[in-house]
Amino acid sequence: MQTMPRESWTDERLDEFGRRMDERFDRVDEKFTDVDRRFAETSKRIDAVRGEMKEGFEQVDKRFEQVDKRFEQIDKRFEGVETRLDKLGDGIASIQKAIVFGAVTMSSAVVAGLIALLIQG
Repeated sequence: MQTMPRESWTDERLDEFGRRMDERFDRVDEKFTDVDRRFAETSKRIDAVRGEMKEGFEQVDKRFEQVDKRFEQIDKRFEGVETRLDKLGDGIASIQKAIVFGAVTMSSAVVAGLIALLIQG
């Protein structure tokens, strides 16, 4: 295998190498500038989305506060219904007692009438 002869570095060649390196670094700088610009745009979009999300969650929180208030009103209504049912239950118990008392009284009257018939009979 044959090797290439080593060329010597002249001032012109070093200057050319320096220019090429500068050009390449300039391209790299342009790429980074582009990346920085896109990052800044993306960052702005992210900030905008965060703002929208924050507003949205604040609206959701307000909505939940309204729902909580409605549930409190419903709880109060149920407490009122329970109170009325308790009173109704007391009334029903009174009616049941009256029915039982009436049934016992009627049964007693029937039994007394039968006994009276047997005695007279």
